[in-house]
Amino acid sequence: MFLTPLFLYSQNLEELVNLSINNKIVSSSKQSLESIKDEYESVKSGYLPSLDIGATHAITDEETTSVAKNSSKAYGSISYELYDGGKKSDIYDSYESNIKSSEKSLEALKNDISLNVVTYYYNYLSYISQKEAKEKEIEQLESQLTRLSRFLDAGTTTEDEVQKIVSRLENSKVTLQEIELEMITITHNLEYITGQSVSIDAGSNVKELENNAQNDLRFDLKSLEYDVEAKLANSKSEKSGYLPTVTLDNTYSYYDSNFDNKAYVSNTIDHHNISSANLKWNIFSFGETKYKYESKYKDYLSSKSKYEYEKNKGNVDLQLALKAYDISKAKIKSSEANLKAATTAYDVIKSKYESGLIDNVSFLTSLSEKYTALSQLKTSQNDLEIKKAKILYYSGKKLEEYIK
Repeated sequence: MFLTPLFLYSQNLEELVNLSINNKIVSSSKQSLESIKDEYESVKSGYLPSLDIGATHAITDEETTSVAKNSSKAYGSISYELYDGGKKSDIYDSYESNIKSSEKSLEALKNDISLNVVTYYYNYLSYISQKEAKEKEIEQLESQLTRLSRFLDAGTTTEDEVQKIVSRLENSKVTLQEIELEMITITHNLEYITGQSVSIDAGSNVKELENNAQNDLRFDLKSLEYDVEAKLANSKSEKSGYLPTVTLDNTYSYYDSNFDNKAYVSNTIDHHNISSANLKWNIFSFGETKYKYESKYKDYLSSKSKYEYEKNKGNVDLQLALKAYDISKAKIKSSEANLKAATTAYDVIKSKYESGLIDNVSFLTSLSEKYTALSQLKTSQNDLEIKKAKILYYSGKKLEEYIK
């Protein structure tokens, strides 16, 4: 036995965006960010003093004055790298920049998803208006088909006039099915993004960016900027190979020696402590350090060039988005005028057509123009919301904060 729910919960744009920016791919990016943070903590811990302990037990077949038949040893060792040529600070800088880059990359991912959801949402609403317009057109065509069929039975019209209506009606039904398929496709795409069933609720809006609002760098560009900083720090860290490293060590050892020959016992010690300061300096390595540094530095220059290119492109994208927004506003005014003209023309032509003063070609054309104009107006209004979202996106704003 199947139970049918009493209602189907619908999501507005704000709810769809909130669901989308908490999906599996975003969760994956969050885990990657936490992984980098944990790795950084591991690296920092590696620069702190380390303590090692150990023990051994040995049995030999030939005892000497220095090697007992049975012997045990336990030791504790503390080691600390006092100086590594300055590599530590560069590695810290690299990790901190990488973490910031990953954080901005996560925000960029959320914003990309939000923009996609906004686009899907308003395209879906546009298809609804197209569907409604097409359904009204079909309704009018069916009404005219019924009317002409009666005239045909009475012998006051011809078969070809009826077939023209039938042909137009069938084409409109096919177009309606195509529109419904597009709506289903958008719904499936949103379900893929959100990870759950979706039913779209109209009525949401995107807040317009205030004229005096400061433009910020896009999140993906901020991520690139920090990535460039990280690669510069990586290249600097390779220069530490030119400098010495200094380590401090202290090892305490305890010995338990069991000699078969008791004459050897007087020569043994039961413990000792060794402290040492160690310096290591690579004087020559056939240019290994040089090439490592140059490789990392060229990688930095490559990323820097890419960042500058993308930053300039981002400025152009913002200017194009602002221009597209102005055009969308003009389209709305144009669509409103077209709808008014098409509606007036349709009312006049319909009256003349039903009075037999004009043929059905003029009527069908007028009918199509009216409902096309109605659909175009709603599509233009929805497109304006998408254009507002793109301005916010290219201005470096969080889209989720501008949806109501």
